[in-house]
Order: sequence, then C-alpha cells, then structure tokens
Amino acid sequence: MRTGEPLPAVGDVLAALATGLWHWDTSTGLVAVDAEAARLLGLPSEDVTLTEAQVRARLHPVDWNEITGVVQLAAAEGTLAEVRIRIMDERGRIIRVVRSRSRPAYDSRKKAYELIGTLQEVTEPTPGSPAGRSAVTGDWRRSREAFLLDAGRALAEARSTAEVLRVAAGLSMPGFSPDGLAVFGVEADHLTIIGHHGQQQGDEVPFVHMSLDTDYPAAEVIRTGRAVYLSSPEEYRARYPLTWKLAQRFNRRSWAFLPLTASGHTMGAWMAAFTYPVAFTPDERSVLTTVARMLAQALSRAGTAETERELSEGLQRSMMPTTGPAVPGMDVAARYVPTGGGLQVGGDWYDVIPLPGGPSRSPAKPGAGRFALVMGDVQGHDVRAAGLMGQLRIALRAYASEGHPPDAVLTRASRFLHGIVDDSADDDLADLRFATCLYAEVDPRTGVLEVARAGHPDPVIRMADGTVLMRPTAGGLPLGVDPDADYPTTRFVLEPGETMMLCTDGLIETGGHDLDTGWQRIRTILEQHEGDAEELADALVQAVHGPSSHHTTGPLADRREDDIAVLLLNRLCDGHGGAVTARPEIRRTLLTVAQAEPERVAVARQQLRELLHDWASADQVDSAVLLLSEMLTNVLVHTDTDALLLAEVSGEPGERRMRVEVTDAGDDLPHKRRPGELASSGRGLVLIELLADAWGVEPRGVGKSIWFELYEPPRSRP
Repeated sequence: MRTGEPLPAVGDVLAALATGLWHWDTSTGLVAVDAEAARLLGLPSEDVTLTEAQVRARLHPVDWNEITGVVQLAAAEGTLAEVRIRIMDERGRIIRVVRSRSRPAYDSRKKAYELIGTLQEVTEPTPGSPAGRSAVTGDWRRSREAFLLDAGRALAEARSTAEVLRVAAGLSMPGFSPDGLAVFGVEADHLTIIGHHGQQQGDEVPFVHMSLDTDYPAAEVIRTGRAVYLSSPEEYRARYPLTWKLAQRFNRRSWAFLPLTASGHTMGAWMAAFTYPVAFTPDERSVLTTVARMLAQALSRAGTAETERELSEGLQRSMMPTTGPAVPGMDVAARYVPTGGGLQVGGDWYDVIPLPGGPSRSPAKPGAGRFALVMGDVQGHDVRAAGLMGQLRIALRAYASEGHPPDAVLTRASRFLHGIVDDSADDDLADLRFATCLYAEVDPRTGVLEVARAGHPDPVIRMADGTVLMRPTAGGLPLGVDPDADYPTTRFVLEPGETMMLCTDGLIETGGHDLDTGWQRIRTILEQHEGDAEELADALVQAVHGPSSHHTTGPLADRREDDIAVLLLNRLCDGHGGAVTARPEIRRTLLTVAQAEPERVAVARQQLRELLHDWASADQVDSAVLLLSEMLTNVLVHTDTDALLLAEVSGEPGERRMRVEVTDAGDDLPHKRRPGELASSGRGLVLIELLADAWGVEPRGVGKSIWFELYEPPRSRP
C-alpha cells in the first residue's frame, strides 16, 4: 500500500484475516453477521440477520450453554468474553472450531445484553504438544469461570444454613472435587462444627469444642486468617503432629483449610479434603479461595435470616395468644399471617380475653363465663407497628379485665393510643399512627354479643345453612384519632349453628382484590365450607395465601402483601361440636335503622337480598326489597323514632315463607290512602296490598309494627 492511499475498511481487513464480525442483541433476539462470519457458521457467505434459534442450531449444545455463562461473567467483571465454539452442520457433525471474542454490555433498563465480537477459525492442537497443553489449560479456565458463576448463583439463592451446606456439598469443581467437607464456626475460644459432608455421623465429635490454641489447621486458619494447604499426608503429619491421628483415619490424601471471612471478620473455616493428591496450583487455590468467600457470604446471610426468623417467631408467640381453654357451647379458631419482608411482624392482632365474673349486661344475666373477642390492625407493617400493637393489646386486656363495657373499653384504648403516639411522634406527622379495632363481648350461654367497632370491617355471620351475611354494626373513628371519640354498642344474637368471622382487611384485599371482589371471594369460601371452625380458618388462609403461619399450625409463608388476622366464633348446635348438617327451620336477620342514620336503609335492603340469596323467584325478592324500603322510609319520615327490622325465612325450599316486620315506637297507626296522580307519598300500603301475599299492622304496648309475607313458588322441575 502506497503512502497517502486511504486505509481499507475494517471489514475488508478482518475478511483478509479470515475473521468475521457479528452483533447480538438479546433484547430483540437477533444476531447480525457479516459474510465471513456467515461462512464460518456454515452458511452462504453474505451479510445476514439471524434469530437466536438459527444461530443456536449451528452451535454445539454444550458450547451454547458455556457462552451464556461466560457472557454473564464478563459483563459482571467488565472483561472480554472469549470462548471456543464447535460449529455443526445440518446433520449434527462438527465441521470446524472457531474462537469468539466480544465485550458484552448489560442494559439494566432493557434487562438485556448487547455484544459485538469476532469469529475466527482455530486449528485443534496436537494432544501432548505445548499448544495442546495450552488448550487444555484454556478449557479448564473457561470451565472454572462457568463453575464459579453457577456456584455463586446457587449459594446466593440458599436461604438457610442447611441449604448453604447442601449447595456446598454438591459443588463439582472443574478438574478436582473434594469428597469431604466441613464448616467450622467459633464459639468463645472454641471451634464448633456448623456442618459436614463425606463423613459419618459422629465423626465430628473429636473436633467439637476444640480450643483455638490447638495445633489444628482449622484453628490456625481462624487465628491467623490465612489459608492452609496440605498436599500430602506427610506434609500434614510434619506440620500438625499432635492432631494428625485425628485426620489419619479418614484416609484422605490432600487438604485445604480456608478462612470464612465476611465484612472483614473471620467467622470460621472451611475444610475441603481429597482422596487423591492435589498440588494446589495457583489456579486451584484461586477457585478454592473464591468459593470460600462466597460460602462465607452465604453463611452470613443465612445466619442473619435465621436470627430474624427466630425473633419474628418469638414476637408472634408473645404477641399472639392461644384461643384459651374450651368454652362450653362455643368453638373459637384463629389464624395470623404476617406480611413478607424484614422481621415478618406487623400491626394486625387478635385476642381472646376472659371477662371477670358477676352479672352480665345481657337480659338473661347468666353470670360468669363471658369472654371478649378482639380484632385489630395498627397502621403499618414494621417493627414500630408491632410495638404499638403489643402495647395496645395489653391496654385492651387491662380495660376489659376491669369489667368495662365494650364502648368504654374502646374509648379508653383510643385515649391510650393517642397519648403514646402523640408523645413519641416529636411533631413528626409522618410517624402518627392509628388503629382499627372491633371488640365483641360474648355470652356463651345465650349467644348474645355486644359489639363496639372503631373503623374496622363489620363482622360476618355464616348461618347454619351456609347463608352468609355482613352484619352491620354501629362504629366510631379508628383508635388514636380522637381521644374523646364515642363508640356505640350493637347487640345481636349468634344463633346455634351460626359462625361469626372477624378479620383484618388483609384477608379481603390481597391478590389484587378490592373490598368488593375480595369479599365475594371470601363469601364463596364461607358458603361452600362444611367443616368445623379450625378447618374453616385454614381454608380461608390457604385460599388467600397458602399455608397458615399461625404458630400452632405451620411455618411462615414466603411472601405476603398485607398482614392477615382472622378469628372465628361458632355457636355449637345444642352445645355439641362438629359441622352443622341439618338445615335450621328459621333464617333471620335483625337490624336497627336510626333517625340520624337514614343511609342504613340501603344497608337493610342489602341485608334482605343476602338473606334471600337462594329464593326461587327473583321478582319476589325485588318486591320484598321495595316494600321494605317503603316501610323503613315511612318510619323515618312520619315518626320521630327509630325503626327495627326483623326478617325471617322459614320452611323447606320451594315451600318457604318470607316474613318482614318493621317496628317503631310511634303511636299513630298507618292507614291506606288513595293518592292522586301527582301525589309524592301515600302509596306504601297500596304497594304492600298489591305485592304481598299477606300483610298487617299490629299495635304494641309502645308503638306498632307493620309486616308482610311472601310465599315461595315451587321450583320448576327440569
């Protein structure tokens, strides 16, 4: 080439050197090759863009797997990725060997690699020649890189000390693999055995509690932080004559003792023993040193995780009570599942509190035996929330044990939480916390429940025949928001065979569900379940999140979106246990609609629809809801009193009777009018007479009641 002439193109120079160019983008899955690279791949000599599958079909399967590992390692270390590849034809025969060199770049946004490299044909060296020995060394180093990448990934995924030891025992090092492993720890000034492999159970006894001053390789490694390599039994005996007899009986030929160092601290030692002589070349020592570093990091992470799990389980055992001794006529079951991450503790809790003896506030006054159920949720899923939860739980227990009624218990608890949160916040509004809570006092003899609610979801009632109703109760602000808040009490009766469910919103709003869709999912489980309360509690938790993590029933689950607490109270039929098999004669609901709460008319309509979920005639259900709305509205508009709704369904399917009765304390009896076309009222009794099968107005000692009945038509036969 004459001086002054332009330089040839890079591609022309590489083609003259029988070197091809290629570009691979894993985000698109396409590989662009020039004419020379295409020829080396056994394709026509022309520029072409191929898919990964087309390129992979031309490469030996083992080499393709090696490419993946080498590329990831080179990208992590910022070095060149170099690998030898066997090219195959359509019949699967090897036609040549090429060397690929590239510098991979990783795009974290695309989560993909981009590589630009070269392909060049190489000649297989003669075995035994200097070139042949060099090729063997190169293959070993490539295998070493792939091995270290796989070992690092496996150790990083191990979540417990036992898993780390299993991974370490299964490592197959390139060219040399130990058949005996031991991991030594340190306790005070003595060695401990964390785990071992390749020895019989009990073989570790002489090495347990060995002083660090002992003339033993592992003790020396921990004292000095430097590795010890022993290539032969003679070398072992010469350097450590006092402890050679302990190692002699294992019939090993070479040993490597390496320090396990994490965060600059030597936490133990790792022994790799071989039944054949190992020279421990620089390459072999490099592999062992790298594995020891990864093993130390994995053991450190696993130890931290196990400590956190133990602390988490201890917190759960201390904060979550058992359901207490058996209550005659009642069956109580509870589950708690913490959210994932950290210490896996949060602000959800439940409690079962025995109440002091003495007369009950219920009309029957049965005396002692009463208890309280508590379900609560402190805002947040961190240790701060767990701490507040523990304090609030203790306060609630104290107030309940003093004999206060439900509304007073919640008022005092709200004042207590407001005080401790306000004192600890230091004017940092971000740390202000509140808690929702439901407190229910239970009389097991009569089934009477007195419920006070502080911003918490309403209880759910599952009737003996599987009908499920959301039981509306009066409520106040969450605890801690207003120290002077009031919490009205709602009283209702849990009938024999019925089950009440209390839960936190984590049970409902998990798995992408909102309150509506989550409630429908839970309702289906409640309706279809046929077992006892314990089985139902398991079914609810497993359907939402897998196995329960309650300390009496199973381990912690791996991942949680929100804490879950669920508490079930089943009133047994005739005081006997077991699932309910007989359909009750009457299904009923009771609800009060106060003058100051006209919005509860909509709640009453929904209650009636849920009570009639399996009624044969949808038209009759619509009529019943319309008539109920008219009756409740008349009470709120024409009297100054509250309305009490009682709805009942009795009889066998196809022959059932629906009775809806609304009672108020007003003195004026309603009478039927004939309103004009433009009148805005006066049609209530006309509608009842038109749509009901039977109806009536009955005066009471104080006030009156108006009722109607509808009779279910026989179900049509298919």
